[in-house]
Amino acid sequence: MFKSVIKTFFFGNYFYGACAVALSIEANLQQQYPLNEPYYYLLVFTLTTWFYTLAYITDPSLSTSKNPRTNWYIQNRKFVKYSQLFCLTITLIIGFYILYIYWNELWHIHINQLLPLLLTPLAAVFYYGLSFLPTYNLRKIGWLKPFVIGFTWAGLITIAPIIFYNLTHQSQQGISPIGWWLLLKNFMFISVLCIMFDIKDYAADSNHNVKTFVVRKGLRFTIFSIILPLTIAGLISFLIFGTYNQFSQTRLIINILPFIAMISACYALKERRNIFFYLIIIDGLMFFKAACGIIASL
Repeated sequence: MFKSVIKTFFFGNYFYGACAVALSIEANLQQQYPLNEPYYYLLVFTLTTWFYTLAYITDPSLSTSKNPRTNWYIQNRKFVKYSQLFCLTITLIIGFYILYIYWNELWHIHINQLLPLLLTPLAAVFYYGLSFLPTYNLRKIGWLKPFVIGFTWAGLITIAPIIFYNLTHQSQQGISPIGWWLLLKNFMFISVLCIMFDIKDYAADSNHNVKTFVVRKGLRFTIFSIILPLTIAGLISFLIFGTYNQFSQTRLIINILPFIAMISACYALKERRNIFFYLIIIDGLMFFKAACGIIASL
Protein backbone atom coordinates (compact mmCIF):
# COMPACT_ATOMS: atom_id res chain seq x y z
CA MET A 1 0.00 0.00 0.00
CA PHE A 2 2.74 2.44 1.02
CA LYS A 3 4.77 1.60 -2.08
CA SER A 4 1.71 2.20 -4.25
CA VAL A 5 1.15 5.63 -2.67
CA ILE A 6 4.81 6.56 -3.22
CA LYS A 7 4.63 5.54 -6.88
CA THR A 8 1.43 7.52 -7.38
CA PHE A 9 2.90 10.62 -5.71
CA PHE A 10 6.06 10.65 -7.81
CA PHE A 11 4.99 8.96 -11.06
CA GLY A 12 1.75 10.96 -11.09
CA ASN A 13 3.78 14.20 -10.94
CA TYR A 14 2.12 15.39 -7.74
CA PHE A 15 5.59 15.89 -6.31
CA TYR A 16 6.34 18.38 -9.10
CA GLY A 17 3.18 20.23 -8.12
CA ALA A 18 4.31 20.31 -4.49
CA CYS A 19 7.76 21.58 -5.53
CA ALA A 20 6.21 24.35 -7.63
CA VAL A 21 4.08 25.47 -4.67
CA ALA A 22 7.02 25.39 -2.26
CA LEU A 23 9.25 27.35 -4.65
CA SER A 24 6.47 29.90 -5.24
CA ILE A 25 6.13 30.43 -1.49
CA GLU A 26 9.90 30.81 -1.26
CA ALA A 27 9.79 33.45 -4.02
CA ASN A 28 7.26 35.52 -2.08
CA LEU A 29 9.28 35.38 1.13
CA GLN A 30 12.72 35.86 -0.45
CA GLN A 31 11.42 38.98 -2.21
CA GLN A 32 9.81 40.16 1.05
CA TYR A 33 6.22 39.84 -0.17
CA PRO A 34 3.31 38.45 1.85
CA LEU A 35 1.95 35.12 0.68
CA ASN A 36 -0.69 35.00 -2.04
CA GLU A 37 -4.21 33.68 -1.60
CA PRO A 38 -4.40 29.87 -1.10
CA TYR A 39 -6.25 29.40 -4.41
CA TYR A 40 -3.21 30.76 -6.25
CA TYR A 41 -1.02 27.97 -4.89
CA LEU A 42 -3.74 25.44 -5.71
CA LEU A 43 -3.64 26.75 -9.29
CA VAL A 44 0.15 26.34 -9.39
CA PHE A 45 -0.17 22.77 -8.09
CA THR A 46 -2.88 21.59 -10.48
CA LEU A 47 -1.38 23.33 -13.53
CA THR A 48 2.09 21.86 -12.92
CA THR A 49 0.74 18.36 -12.27
CA TRP A 50 -1.51 18.47 -15.32
CA PHE A 51 1.17 19.78 -17.66
CA TYR A 52 3.84 17.27 -16.64
CA THR A 53 1.41 14.36 -16.85
CA LEU A 54 0.27 15.49 -20.30
CA ALA A 55 3.80 14.88 -21.57
CA TYR A 56 3.68 11.23 -20.55
CA ILE A 57 0.19 10.30 -21.68
CA THR A 58 0.85 11.80 -25.14
CA ASP A 59 4.25 10.11 -25.55
CA PRO A 60 4.12 7.85 -28.66
CA SER A 61 6.48 5.35 -26.99
CA LEU A 62 4.20 4.90 -23.97
CA SER A 63 2.83 1.54 -25.09
CA THR A 64 6.26 0.04 -25.92
CA SER A 65 8.50 1.48 -23.20
CA LYS A 66 9.79 -0.74 -20.38
CA ASN A 67 10.41 2.24 -18.12
CA PRO A 68 8.80 1.72 -14.66
CA ARG A 69 7.24 5.15 -14.91
CA THR A 70 5.58 4.58 -18.27
CA ASN A 71 4.51 1.10 -17.13
CA TRP A 72 2.75 2.77 -14.21
CA TYR A 73 0.85 4.99 -16.65
CA ILE A 74 -0.23 1.96 -18.66
CA GLN A 75 -1.45 0.14 -15.55
CA ASN A 76 -3.25 3.20 -14.17
CA ARG A 77 -4.78 4.72 -17.29
CA LYS A 78 -8.20 5.23 -15.72
CA PHE A 79 -6.83 6.88 -12.59
CA VAL A 80 -4.56 9.15 -14.64
CA LYS A 81 -7.49 10.13 -16.87
CA TYR A 82 -9.62 11.22 -13.91
CA SER A 83 -6.66 12.91 -12.25
CA GLN A 84 -5.99 14.92 -15.40
CA LEU A 85 -9.65 15.86 -15.66
CA PHE A 86 -9.69 17.00 -12.04
CA CYS A 87 -6.48 19.05 -12.36
CA LEU A 88 -7.60 20.67 -15.62
CA THR A 89 -11.04 21.51 -14.18
CA ILE A 90 -9.56 23.16 -11.09
CA THR A 91 -7.02 25.03 -13.23
CA LEU A 92 -9.71 26.39 -15.56
CA ILE A 93 -12.07 27.36 -12.73
CA ILE A 94 -9.37 29.32 -10.90
CA GLY A 95 -8.02 30.76 -14.15
CA PHE A 96 -11.42 32.06 -15.26
CA TYR A 97 -12.10 33.37 -11.75
CA ILE A 98 -8.89 35.42 -11.86
CA LEU A 99 -9.75 36.75 -15.32
CA TYR A 100 -13.26 37.69 -14.20
CA ILE A 101 -12.23 39.42 -10.97
CA TYR A 102 -9.05 41.13 -12.15
CA TRP A 103 -9.70 41.73 -15.86
CA ASN A 104 -9.16 45.50 -15.65
CA GLU A 105 -6.04 45.17 -13.50
CA LEU A 106 -4.49 42.77 -16.02
CA TRP A 107 -4.16 45.61 -18.53
CA HIS A 108 -1.97 47.58 -16.14
CA ILE A 109 0.80 45.01 -15.65
CA HIS A 110 4.18 46.64 -16.29
CA ILE A 111 5.96 45.53 -19.48
CA ASN A 112 9.09 44.33 -17.63
CA GLN A 113 6.84 41.89 -15.72
CA LEU A 114 4.53 41.04 -18.62
CA LEU A 115 7.32 39.93 -20.98
CA PRO A 116 8.77 37.11 -18.83
CA LEU A 117 5.24 36.16 -17.78
CA LEU A 118 4.20 35.64 -21.42
CA LEU A 119 7.44 33.94 -22.41
CA THR A 120 7.04 31.32 -19.68
CA PRO A 121 3.95 29.52 -21.10
CA LEU A 122 5.22 30.11 -24.64
CA ALA A 123 8.43 28.23 -23.85
CA ALA A 124 6.41 25.45 -22.20
CA VAL A 125 4.19 25.04 -25.27
CA PHE A 126 7.07 24.98 -27.74
CA TYR A 127 8.98 22.57 -25.51
CA TYR A 128 6.50 19.82 -26.34
CA GLY A 129 5.67 21.13 -29.81
CA LEU A 130 2.41 22.05 -31.47
CA SER A 131 0.33 19.75 -33.64
CA PHE A 132 0.22 22.36 -36.39
CA LEU A 133 3.89 23.33 -35.97
CA PRO A 134 5.66 19.98 -35.45
CA THR A 135 9.00 21.44 -36.48
CA TYR A 136 9.05 23.73 -33.45
CA ASN A 137 9.64 21.15 -30.74
CA LEU A 138 12.38 22.43 -28.46
CA ARG A 139 12.50 19.09 -26.68
CA LYS A 140 14.28 17.59 -29.69
CA ILE A 141 17.18 20.02 -29.24
CA GLY A 142 19.01 18.07 -26.54
CA TRP A 143 21.45 20.73 -25.33
CA LEU A 144 18.69 23.38 -25.20
CA LYS A 145 16.12 21.20 -23.41
CA PRO A 146 17.31 21.73 -19.79
CA PHE A 147 17.49 25.50 -20.22
CA VAL A 148 13.96 25.68 -21.67
CA ILE A 149 12.65 23.72 -18.69
CA GLY A 150 14.69 25.88 -16.31
CA PHE A 151 13.33 29.08 -17.86
CA THR A 152 9.74 27.83 -17.70
CA TRP A 153 10.06 26.87 -14.05
CA ALA A 154 11.86 30.10 -13.15
CA GLY A 155 9.10 32.23 -14.64
CA LEU A 156 6.34 30.23 -12.96
CA ILE A 157 7.88 30.17 -9.48
CA THR A 158 9.67 33.53 -9.37
CA ILE A 159 7.88 36.15 -11.47
CA ALA A 160 4.29 34.85 -11.48
CA PRO A 161 3.80 34.93 -7.65
CA ILE A 162 4.91 38.57 -7.49
CA ILE A 163 2.82 39.64 -10.46
CA PHE A 164 -0.21 37.92 -8.96
CA TYR A 165 0.32 39.67 -5.62
CA ASN A 166 0.64 43.06 -7.33
CA LEU A 167 -2.44 42.25 -9.42
CA THR A 168 -4.61 41.38 -6.42
CA HIS A 169 -3.41 44.36 -4.35
CA GLN A 170 -3.44 46.99 -7.13
CA SER A 171 0.28 47.56 -6.66
CA GLN A 172 2.57 48.98 -9.33
CA GLN A 173 5.72 47.75 -7.59
CA GLY A 174 8.15 46.15 -10.03
CA ILE A 175 10.47 43.21 -9.66
CA SER A 176 13.29 44.09 -7.26
CA PRO A 177 17.00 43.40 -7.94
CA ILE A 178 16.74 40.48 -5.52
CA GLY A 179 13.77 39.23 -7.57
CA TRP A 180 15.71 39.30 -10.83
CA TRP A 181 18.62 37.59 -9.10
CA LEU A 182 16.28 34.91 -7.75
CA LEU A 183 14.92 34.43 -11.28
CA LEU A 184 18.45 33.81 -12.58
CA LYS A 185 19.28 31.59 -9.61
CA ASN A 186 16.17 29.45 -10.09
CA PHE A 187 16.79 29.27 -13.84
CA MET A 188 20.34 27.98 -13.42
CA PHE A 189 19.54 25.70 -10.47
CA ILE A 190 16.70 23.90 -12.24
CA SER A 191 18.57 23.81 -15.56
CA VAL A 192 21.44 21.99 -13.85
CA LEU A 193 18.96 19.56 -12.26
CA CYS A 194 17.59 18.86 -15.75
CA ILE A 195 21.08 18.12 -17.06
CA MET A 196 21.53 15.72 -14.15
CA PHE A 197 18.17 14.10 -14.89
CA ASP A 198 19.16 13.58 -18.54
CA ILE A 199 21.78 11.11 -17.31
CA LYS A 200 18.92 8.73 -16.45
CA ASP A 201 17.58 8.95 -20.02
CA TYR A 202 20.97 8.49 -21.69
CA ALA A 203 20.10 5.25 -23.50
CA ALA A 204 16.65 6.39 -24.68
CA ASP A 205 17.92 9.80 -25.81
CA SER A 206 20.80 8.18 -27.67
CA ASN A 207 18.43 5.77 -29.46
CA HIS A 208 16.11 8.65 -30.42
CA ASN A 209 19.05 10.80 -31.54
CA VAL A 210 18.33 13.48 -28.91
CA LYS A 211 21.72 15.10 -28.41
CA THR A 212 21.66 15.91 -24.70
CA PHE A 213 24.90 16.90 -22.99
CA VAL A 214 25.51 13.38 -21.69
CA VAL A 215 24.86 11.86 -25.14
CA ARG A 216 27.18 14.33 -26.85
CA LYS A 217 29.96 14.53 -24.26
CA GLY A 218 29.68 11.42 -22.10
CA LEU A 219 28.96 10.95 -18.41
CA ARG A 220 32.27 12.03 -16.90
CA PHE A 221 32.56 15.20 -19.00
CA THR A 222 28.94 16.13 -18.23
CA ILE A 223 29.45 15.75 -14.48
CA PHE A 224 32.87 17.32 -14.05
CA SER A 225 32.98 19.85 -16.90
CA ILE A 226 29.36 21.05 -17.03
CA ILE A 227 27.34 20.27 -13.90
CA LEU A 228 30.02 20.90 -11.26
CA PRO A 229 31.37 24.15 -12.79
CA LEU A 230 27.84 25.56 -13.18
CA THR A 231 26.98 24.63 -9.59
CA ILE A 232 30.17 26.12 -8.18
CA ALA A 233 29.70 29.27 -10.28
CA GLY A 234 26.18 29.59 -8.91
CA LEU A 235 27.44 29.17 -5.36
CA ILE A 236 30.17 31.78 -5.74
CA SER A 237 27.87 34.29 -7.45
CA PHE A 238 25.29 33.83 -4.67
CA LEU A 239 27.91 34.47 -2.00
CA ILE A 240 28.99 37.66 -3.79
CA PHE A 241 25.39 38.81 -4.24
CA GLY A 242 24.43 37.94 -0.67
CA THR A 243 27.45 39.72 0.77
CA TYR A 244 26.81 42.81 -1.37
CA ASN A 245 23.18 42.94 -0.20
CA GLN A 246 24.27 42.40 3.41
CA PHE A 247 22.50 39.09 3.96
CA SER A 248 22.95 37.83 7.49
CA GLN A 249 25.42 35.03 8.09
CA THR A 250 22.57 32.66 8.94
CA ARG A 251 20.71 33.50 5.73
CA LEU A 252 23.85 32.94 3.68
CA ILE A 253 24.61 29.58 5.28
CA ILE A 254 21.07 28.23 4.90
CA ASN A 255 20.85 29.34 1.26
CA ILE A 256 24.11 27.64 0.28
CA LEU A 257 22.95 24.25 1.59
CA PRO A 258 21.11 23.38 -1.68
CA PHE A 259 24.32 24.03 -3.64
CA ILE A 260 26.26 21.71 -1.33
CA ALA A 261 23.53 19.07 -1.65
CA MET A 262 23.65 19.42 -5.45
CA ILE A 263 27.42 18.87 -5.48
CA SER A 264 26.99 15.75 -3.33
CA ALA A 265 24.25 14.42 -5.62
CA CYS A 266 26.45 15.14 -8.60
CA TYR A 267 29.18 12.82 -7.32
CA ALA A 268 26.56 10.15 -6.60
CA LEU A 269 25.67 10.11 -10.30
CA LYS A 270 28.98 8.47 -11.16
CA GLU A 271 27.24 5.18 -10.34
CA ARG A 272 24.13 3.84 -12.04
CA ARG A 273 20.96 4.86 -10.15
CA ASN A 274 17.34 3.77 -10.44
CA ILE A 275 14.49 6.09 -11.35
CA PHE A 276 13.50 6.75 -7.73
CA PHE A 277 16.93 8.22 -7.03
CA TYR A 278 16.28 10.83 -9.71
CA LEU A 279 12.67 11.47 -8.71
CA ILE A 280 13.29 11.67 -4.95
CA ILE A 281 16.89 12.88 -4.63
CA ILE A 282 17.57 14.90 -7.80
CA ASP A 283 14.11 16.44 -8.18
CA GLY A 284 13.91 16.58 -4.39
CA LEU A 285 16.64 19.21 -4.47
CA MET A 286 13.97 21.64 -5.71
CA PHE A 287 11.91 21.07 -2.58
CA PHE A 288 15.03 21.23 -0.40
CA LYS A 289 16.01 24.54 -2.00
CA ALA A 290 12.53 25.92 -1.36
CA ALA A 291 12.61 24.76 2.27
CA CYS A 292 16.01 26.39 2.83
CA GLY A 293 14.86 29.63 1.19
CA ILE A 294 11.69 29.73 3.29
CA ILE A 295 13.55 29.07 6.54
CA ALA A 296 16.21 31.67 5.69
CA SER A 297 13.52 34.28 5.05
CA LEU A 298 11.68 33.83 8.35
